[in-house]
Amino acid sequence: MSERKPPGVSWETWVERQIREGIERGEMDGLPGTGKPIADLDRPRDEMWWVRAKLRREEAQYLPPTLAVRKELDDTMERIAAATTEAEVRRLATDINARIRKVNATATAGPPSSLMPLDIERVVERWRERRP
Repeated sequence: MSERKPPGVSWETWVERQIREGIERGEMDGLPGTGKPIADLDRPRDEMWWVRAKLRREEAQYLPPTLAVRKELDDTMERIAAATTEAEVRRLATDINARIRKVNATATAGPPSSLMPLDIERVVERWRERRP
């Protein structure tokens, strides 16, 4: 479709002609979703609807920093429980503490952070108690 719109022809007429000719050539046959209703067509929209739809299609997630660090803390605690050395436990706790401190100091979006850095000695002590 590299031809240009002829002068004196409205855009609507020209586009409709292009579509009609494409249908006649069979270029519209077998397209995904043919014969199905358009999903969410009647749903109310806000100005960010397309961003949320794109993230959903791409299976991407976005959490505000204060919520993301809570999830990271949960994941870190699971990794600490599975750790095999004290050095690994200390490294994991130190890393999450740095992330918590950064979010507490800089986050301006989302709910406020109520997380405090972990007491590394206490984490190590609990990790030792749970070891066989």
